[in-house]
Amino acid sequence: MKTSILCLIKNIAVITAILACSGFIYGFKPGMGEQEWLSWSNKCLAESFNPPPDIKLKKWELTLTNDYFLRLRKTYQHDRQEYFSFNLHRLSDIEYQGSDTTGTLKLSTLTDDIIVQTYEDPKGDLDSMATTINLPVKHMSPARLDSLKIALNYFKAKNL
Repeated sequence: MKTSILCLIKNIAVITAILACSGFIYGFKPGMGEQEWLSWSNKCLAESFNPPPDIKLKKWELTLTNDYFLRLRKTYQHDRQEYFSFNLHRLSDIEYQGSDTTGTLKLSTLTDDIIVQTYEDPKGDLDSMATTINLPVKHMSPARLDSLKIALNYFKAKNL
């Protein structure tokens, strides 16, 4: 009777150890890599960006590039364009104002590090710098916002 219980306990211990090792080896990743963060960030920004329902806006592009630049290009009717760009290593603060359904994501830098340009503007082309960019967003749950902050801070730290 003692022998059978000891064999049973041994077998259970061996099986548990094998399952734990295989789960550890095959089931867990050390974390997301750079390309996974980049892909996820671009997907999140594209799905969340919520331009105002302006009938004059033809298209927009919001992209996080491989060299850690966040770029927003808005193209209006008559080919007028607004362009915003900055390197994430200059990012100092990420704030969100709004609810889970709609809000504004405010990205700030310490100094005038955000490039602001207009093209084909009847009032004349403009080149200037800014310290904040406000992105209107939708469907930004707290978990999604936290993940986006982690991703942006990951790229900020990666470029330092």
